[in-house]
Amino acid sequence: MSSPFPPAPLITPVSAPASSAAPASSPAAASAPALPGRADYPHFLAIATRWMDNDVYGHVNNVVYYSYFDTVINEYLIRAGGLDIHQGEAIGYCAESQCRYLAPLAFPETIEAGLRVAHLGKSSVRYEIALFRQGEAAPAAIGWFVHVFVGREGNRPTPIPPGVRACLEALRR
Repeated sequence: MSSPFPPAPLITPVSAPASSAAPASSPAAASAPALPGRADYPHFLAIATRWMDNDVYGHVNNVVYYSYFDTVINEYLIRAGGLDIHQGEAIGYCAESQCRYLAPLAFPETIEAGLRVAHLGKSSVRYEIALFRQGEAAPAAIGWFVHVFVGREGNRPTPIPPGVRACLEALRR
């Protein structure tokens, strides 16, 4: 079954091994898409890392990045869109997610999570997220997250509630 969602954008690595790096003047280097920056995201949320976020290697464990994605998305939907997570008729399920790790994060740091909307359908939305160290221009991680809205009763796709749709429209790139 094919996915109704657009494919993830192709993004080149932050750095490649010296043996395979293309010279700056090569056509491959010239056509490589740039990483997104802070200006590409209309909404930000500061998230404090916690001691428990670190793994035995001393940096935030990879699965915690997905928690940060979920946090910036749902904080925005609740505050800006009036999403009622306890009583609302529609709820959002994560159908797909992806994260690309570019630099380690660690406790104690404050992360600034940027959020934008890449695709807005009738019952689904594809967000793009970037995690930045506080005040830094380059992202430490980038990714995407797809919500499919379903009826609380019946678990079938349902149109995105009007207030939520309006706040998502404000984040379209």
